[in-house]
Amino acid sequence: MDNWDEIRTAFQVARKGTVSGAAEQLGVHHATVIRHIDALEQRLGVKLFQRHARGYTATEAGMDLLQVAQATDDQFTQLAGRIKGQGEGVSGDLVITSIAMVSHLLTPIMIAFQAEYPDVRIRYRTGDRVFRLEYGEAHVAIRAGSMPEEPDNVVQPFMAQRMALVASDAYVAKHGMPSGEDDLQNHRFVVHDNDATRAPFGRWLRGVVTEDRFMYRATDNRNMQDAIIAGAGIGFVIEQERDSNPALTEVIPSRDDWSAPLWLVTHVDLHRTAKVQAFLRFLKDHFKSQRP
Repeated sequence: MDNWDEIRTAFQVARKGTVSGAAEQLGVHHATVIRHIDALEQRLGVKLFQRHARGYTATEAGMDLLQVAQATDDQFTQLAGRIKGQGEGVSGDLVITSIAMVSHLLTPIMIAFQAEYPDVRIRYRTGDRVFRLEYGEAHVAIRAGSMPEEPDNVVQPFMAQRMALVASDAYVAKHGMPSGEDDLQNHRFVVHDNDATRAPFGRWLRGVVTEDRFMYRATDNRNMQDAIIAGAGIGFVIEQERDSNPALTEVIPSRDDWSAPLWLVTHVDLHRTAKVQAFLRFLKDHFKSQRP
């Protein structure tokens, strides 16, 4: 049916028995009720109601239509209850998006959160595309770089993503270790394939090393890390990866201007739901406990 409003109006007229009763229930003018009934009967080519002094009584055709309307109204009521329950409880889908580089930090936390809330289904989205919270593409976003400015988003500072410039044992065995920043130009590098990357460490590297030294390019951060470990070239990893992998050696001391702030971003309509608040608390508590 093209117009649910007309069917809903007919349903309320049948329930109340009068135009005025349906108008009050729907919060519309009585003329709107009459117009909807007339339009629906004209559209279907049958009379749905017998008009009389005391009000409206559904015809046989009207009763058939109203049985469908009753079932549909019940389904909408049940759906509204389920949606409300999802908003109030910690269950159902929890969609989280971030840059791929922090995947190995977030994944154990998401799994631990799911262990505490077993009715939650995690959906983790990474990639170069920015998933839009206002379109419902994610509940929580971890964004890097400048502070997000999209309207209707709640933005909170999270942590600084500190980077380390490293070489693997395999690379050092074949090419040696740079003697310092001035010697970087004589070495090979693994970089992101996007020359316009906004990452501060990427911009810094492009300022001290010429492009012909970028010998391995990739669009996926996991692949870049694998290439660095395999010895394809020197490259950037987050400091936690440097510390956890004994095959990686820092080339030069980490610089503050390589770091990028991370932001927790939620949409204002979902920010205070139990599920989102539970995950934000869990995430913040985890990182707070990791600080020295």
